[in-house]
Amino acid sequence: MKEFFATTARGFEELLKNELEELGAGECRVAQGGVHFSAQDETLYRTLLWSRLSSRILLPLVSTKIYSDSDLYAAVIGLNWAEYFDYRTRFMVDFNGTNRDIRHTQFGAMRVKDGIVDYFERKGNPRPDVDRENPDIRIHAYLNRETLVISLDLSGEALHIRGYREESGQAPLRETLAAAIILRSGWRAGTPLLDPMCGSGTLLIEAAQMEARIAPRLHRLHWGFDYWLGHNRAAWEQVKEEALKQAEESVKLNPQPHFFGFDLDARVLRKAAKNAQYAGVAHLIRWKQADIAELTNPLPSIKGTVVCNPPYGERLGTTPALIALYSVFGQRLKQEFGGWNASVFSSEAGLLDCLRMRSYRQFKAKNGPLECLQKNYQISERPQNEQVIREYSNGQEANMPLVAADFANRLQKNIKKLDKWAGQQKLDAYRLYDADLPDYNLAVDRYGEHVVIQEYAAPKNIDENKARQRLLDAVSATLAVTGVETNKLILKVRRKQKGSNQYEKLADKGEYFYVHEYGAKLWVNLTDYLDTGLFLDHRLTRKMLAEMAKGKDFLNLFAYTGSATVHAALGGAKSTTSVDMSNTYLNWAEQNLLLNDIEGEQHKLIQADCLQWLSCCDRSFDLIFVDPPTFSNSKRMESSWDVQRDHIMLISGLKRILRSQGCIVFSNNKRGFKMDFAALEELGLTATEISSRTLPLDFERNKQIHNCWIIRLN
Repeated sequence: MKEFFATTARGFEELLKNELEELGAGECRVAQGGVHFSAQDETLYRTLLWSRLSSRILLPLVSTKIYSDSDLYAAVIGLNWAEYFDYRTRFMVDFNGTNRDIRHTQFGAMRVKDGIVDYFERKGNPRPDVDRENPDIRIHAYLNRETLVISLDLSGEALHIRGYREESGQAPLRETLAAAIILRSGWRAGTPLLDPMCGSGTLLIEAAQMEARIAPRLHRLHWGFDYWLGHNRAAWEQVKEEALKQAEESVKLNPQPHFFGFDLDARVLRKAAKNAQYAGVAHLIRWKQADIAELTNPLPSIKGTVVCNPPYGERLGTTPALIALYSVFGQRLKQEFGGWNASVFSSEAGLLDCLRMRSYRQFKAKNGPLECLQKNYQISERPQNEQVIREYSNGQEANMPLVAADFANRLQKNIKKLDKWAGQQKLDAYRLYDADLPDYNLAVDRYGEHVVIQEYAAPKNIDENKARQRLLDAVSATLAVTGVETNKLILKVRRKQKGSNQYEKLADKGEYFYVHEYGAKLWVNLTDYLDTGLFLDHRLTRKMLAEMAKGKDFLNLFAYTGSATVHAALGGAKSTTSVDMSNTYLNWAEQNLLLNDIEGEQHKLIQADCLQWLSCCDRSFDLIFVDPPTFSNSKRMESSWDVQRDHIMLISGLKRILRSQGCIVFSNNKRGFKMDFAALEELGLTATEISSRTLPLDFERNKQIHNCWIIRLN
C-alpha cells in the first residue's frame, strides 16, 4: 500500500474524492488542489486509467522544510534516485511555487535537476539527460512557503489528454472540466443527453464514455510510470485487459443512440464525429447541424437532460449577440423541453440570467483563468404564462417576453414618434432613447440598419452587478423592440474622457458605411472609436451652417470628421478650410467630401494644433464654426485646454480673422458653461445664445447636451 496524490482543478476536490473511492482508493483526504489517497498497485493503475477528474497522479518521495537554495539542493541529492529510475532515463522537472529564497520556478527546477544529475554522478554513473520535450520520467516539485514536496509524476502527459480529440473547435473545454460539468449536471446514465451547441463534442463524449464504461485513457501509449523502477507490469496489464473487455462488451450491447449533439457549424460537427469515433462512442451519439433558434426536442416522449457550454465573451462588443443567443436558448428550452433538466455552464452570470429560468442548484468552477458558473434547472412541464409586451418592429407586432418592460415600453413609444419624424426629415441617424428612465442610464442611437447602445458609467453607489444586469436587460429589450439583427447592434461604455483618451481606438474593424442627413452623405464607424464620426446633437447646427454658407469663405476649426464642412460646401460655400490635429479625422473628413463630390483647391484640409494654427493664420473668413473639446491635454498640444477657462482667448483669436460682416458659430458640450459677456464686450463682440434653436427633436429631453452661440462684431 503506497501513498499518492491526485491533482485536480480547484473546486473539484470533493468530486475527485468520491471518484477515487469508487475506484477502490483508500484513506482519501481532500487537500487544496487535489486528494491524498492510498492504493495497492492494481488500484493505482485503475485510477490512472479511469479517473476523469484527475489532472495528474503523483507518488510523493519526500516532504521536507527548506529555507535556502542549498537546502533545496541537499533535499534532492539526499534522495535515493536509483530506487526510482535508471541513469539512462531521460527526465524533466516541473517546479511550482516560490518562497523568500527560491523566487523563480525556473531557478527551483534547475536546482532540482542539479541535485539529480549530481546524485548519479557521485554514484559513478554518467549524468542522465534532461529532455523537456519527450521525457521518460517527470519529477514534480511543489514549494509552499518552507515546505517542499518532491514527487514522481506517474501520469506522463496531463490526464485531461484522453487521446480521442485530434481536432476541436475554437474554445474547447478540457476533458476534466467537461467530466465535472456532466457529473454536476444531474444527468443519469441511460437517459437522453442533448448539447445544442456542442462544438467538438467533448461534453457528450465524456458522458457517453461514462455510460459505456469506457476508460478515458484506454488507448494511451505512453505513461509516466513506463520507466519507473517500481512499475508492476503484470498488475498494469491485468487492469488494462479488464478495461478493454469492458469496452468491447459495451459495443456489443448496441443501445439506441440517446446522445444528441447540435451545432450551427458543420465543420466542427465533422470534427466532433471523428472525436466520438476515436473515443469508441460513435454508435451512441447523433450529430445534426441546427440553429439554436430552431432547437427542437428529438425525444419529446422521454425525459432527459440538456447540457451546454454556450459561447461567452469578456469583451462588451460581443454582448448583444450573446444576449440574443441566451434569450432565444431559454425560450426554446421552455417551449421544447418541458419536464427535462438543463445544466448551463458560463463565465457570465448576467448571460445566464438572460435564460429567464430559475436554477435550483449552482456550482462555481474555473475554465482556465475565467471564473465560471454552472446552473442546473428543472424545466416546467408546461411553460408558465409569461407577461408580454407588444413589440413594434418593422411595422409588425409580435408577442415578446417581458424584459425590462418599462424601458422597452419607453423605447417603443419613442420609436413610433421618431421613426416617422426621421423619415420626413430624410435622416438615417438619430437618437431613440437618452437616459429617459433613471434605472436605464444609457443612450440608444439608430444609424440606418444599425443600433448603438452607449452605457453611461453608473454612479459609484450603484451595485456593479445590478447595473450590469440592467444593461443586459436593456440590450435584450432593444433587440426585441427594434428588431435589429444582433450583429448590427453595437454596445459601448461611455466614461468621462480626458485628453487624447477621446481618440483612443477601441477596435480595428474598419467597418464604415454612410448615412443621409438633410441631403448630405456622411461616413460613420460604429465599432472602432468611442465616437462614431458624427455628433447627432449638432445636426440642426450643421443644417443652419449650410443655410448661412452660400457664397462665403467658411472655416471649420476643430473640424473632427468634417461633417459641418460638408454641409457648408453643399450649401454653396465659396471655399472651406477644415483644421484638426488628428490625421485620422482629417482623412475621414476628406472621404466625407469625396463622398459628396466636393473637390477642388478651394476646399482645404489642414493638420495642425488648432490654437497654434489660429495664432499664425493670415487669412480671413466670413463664417467660422468652432466646436472645441471641453478639455484636452494632448501631448501634441503645447499646453492644456479648458473651454471654460480659455474660450475668450480662442474667440479673441477668431475675431482677428473674422471679416466685418461675418459671424462665429461657437459651440461646446460643457454642462453649465458660462459665457464671459464682459470680456466679449471688451473685445467689441456680441454673443446671442441659440442653444434651444439647435436642439433637435430627438435630443429635446436633454436641454444641456450642448451650448451654441452666434458671435458678431458690434
